[in-house]
Amino acid sequence: QLQLVESGGDLVQPGGSLRLSCAASGFPLGTAIGWFRQAPGKDREGVSCISSSGGITNYADSVKGRFTISRDFAKNTVYLQMSSLKPEDTAVYYCAARIMMCSNRPEEYNYWGQGTQVTVSS
Repeated sequence: QLQLVESGGDLVQPGGSLRLSCAASGFPLGTAIGWFRQAPGKDREGVSCISSSGGITNYADSVKGRFTISRDFAKNTVYLQMSSLKPEDTAVYYCAARIMMCSNRPEEYNYWGQGTQVTVSS
């Protein structure tokens, strides 16, 4: 069974940090994992992606230098380390999987987790 489960969302103050986790099960080798987010009233947007090998990563301009994506193959888990958080980072964060290369287009992903809420507020 193909499954993605996110965790780690929380309420955090501006300037704070969080680490989101995406536990993947049932996916074959060669699966890229992307992180997306969706704020109320806005479209879902790509945040970051990591290739199947872990050797290629990309980031949205809005999070470059603040967020870091990584994957632990032994645990089948992808992490999104978020620092210097801003109120505009508030959203539901989703991880998604697709075969082969990364993409920042949500319509190109076949499998999605249920999402985890991140709220940045004082």
